Amino acid sequence: MKQAHVRPGGIVALLAVAGIACLFLRGAGAAAEKAEKTPAKAKEPITYARQVSRIIQDKCQSCHHPGTAAPFSLLTYKNAVHWAETIREVVSEKRMPPWHADPRFGAFSNDRRLSQEDTDTLLSWLDNGTPMGDEKDLPAARTFEEGWVIGKPDVIFELPAEQSVPATGVVAYQYFVTPTNFKEDVWIQAAEARPGNRGVVHHIIVSYREPKSKERTGGRGGLGDGFIVGTAPGDMPVILPPGTARKIPAGAELVWQMHYTPNGKAAKDKSQVGFIFYKGKEPPRFNAQTRGIMNNGFVIPPGEANRQVESDWVMPRDALLLSFMPHMHLRGKDFEYRADFPDGRRQVLLSVPHFDFGWQTSYRLAAPVRLPKGTRIHCTAHFDNSAANPANPDPKKRVVWGDQTWEEMMIGWVDFVWEQPEPEAIKEGFKAF
Repeated sequence: MKQAHVRPGGIVALLAVAGIACLFLRGAGAAAEKAEKTPAKAKEPITYARQVSRIIQDKCQSCHHPGTAAPFSLLTYKNAVHWAETIREVVSEKRMPPWHADPRFGAFSNDRRLSQEDTDTLLSWLDNGTPMGDEKDLPAARTFEEGWVIGKPDVIFELPAEQSVPATGVVAYQYFVTPTNFKEDVWIQAAEARPGNRGVVHHIIVSYREPKSKERTGGRGGLGDGFIVGTAPGDMPVILPPGTARKIPAGAELVWQMHYTPNGKAAKDKSQVGFIFYKGKEPPRFNAQTRGIMNNGFVIPPGEANRQVESDWVMPRDALLLSFMPHMHLRGKDFEYRADFPDGRRQVLLSVPHFDFGWQTSYRLAAPVRLPKGTRIHCTAHFDNSAANPANPDPKKRVVWGDQTWEEMMIGWVDFVWEQPEPEAIKEGFKAF
């Protein structure tokens, strides 16, 4: 090791620094002595009324209110106390609120994670006997339209007839059509598909088809398709940012894709879809569209624990990316979206390192990501078809694309808008950012 050399002037400087350090330590000691003599200010007690109610309102109640998929309500103090030990378990294990995105990539407006401060507050409240506190400290109660997350819809459509679901067996996807009777084009700000019987409805996809169209479905894959909204376990409604809406043409018909899964008991279902119309003073600037970036030609060998499957889409025009919804089935392991820009830059847009089939989450960007023409969205997924995957229906089976949950899918759904409005929109006076 080399010996350190200090110039004479440097010695003076070191002595000066040492003197300042001594003065600082003396001051710190005096401050500590004074602090010992001065009683510490007592921390504000944690109560439901003052702190916990606000955390639950912000992070839990949107799902945990009557009529939704959540198994219980958390609208009141009594509810929270009744489910106290469940709350402790799921918060301690970070299972709730559900959120699976890697925090290193992207910022999302619907991020449901609890901060460490909120987690500590909840656990402290639970540890100290769940005190109510002064009811005068309670915030104004949130109100919800029973069964709806988006609020009271402006219009509600139902399946054309009640459907019967057998107790056992495999039910192929069912398709139904409902007329809208819209006399003019309408713009949708929010939409929610609501199962009539959550015990047997696995998923719903509601699209539209143009008047007099002979197409069986509006679809959810392909440019300009008629997708409106869908729901699956853990999925959320469509809620679009200001200035953006989905256009449904006058006279369009709604096309329902229903996936029923028998649960051992014969059942009935009459699902619904609700729309909230765009109410801006000016027409919406953008027509939100959905694209499925999929690979339906993969094969997952028996026992394969980390099968990689990829899919791509190259932007044909400048676009603004709004949200993501990765989709796989029971062997899904992880999913990543990456943007490969024309200038050579690469950016991970979303990473879901631990995909959960029970939570088909939509991830809404806090701010749109601009994708110039020629940008490639590259999706990478991995599948675990081994016996080590506890959700695997059959590790000895060779797996390919299929509709049923014991088969597999690989789709990277994205919501986006073209950066420049459509020519017909320009004629109507729509403006770009």
